[in-house]
Amino acid sequence: QVQLAESGGGLVQAGGSLRLSCIASGPTFNTSTLGWFRQAPTKGREFVAAISWSGDDILYGSFVQGRFIISRDNAKKTVHLQMSNLKPEDTAVYYCAAAPVFVLNSERYDTWGQGTQVTVSS
Repeated sequence: QVQLAESGGGLVQAGGSLRLSCIASGPTFNTSTLGWFRQAPTKGREFVAAISWSGDDILYGSFVQGRFIISRDNAKKTVHLQMSNLKPEDTAVYYCAAAPVFVLNSERYDTWGQGTQVTVSS
């Protein structure tokens, strides 16, 4: 089974950029879909982006609107989320997750990292 650990969160001003990374361990990383989700205070978990094991299939949440890019490096067992033009409403804990199939439904993701805080100031 895959284990995940996120990094790269922090405090940034509106309009700024951050690059989140998620490093994985376990034998099934290269066959897993990797996704990013976020959860803001008092809100439910929200789909951000997902990338298939091959990298050929990518989905983004509707709010992304071209501001984020998800990528993965199977040789290094990492997945990244490059976030640009950040807005205060992007403030949330961002989670990396793995799923055996290419989906955006969080219930289908069976492995989760601990999360990394992203705070965007206005």
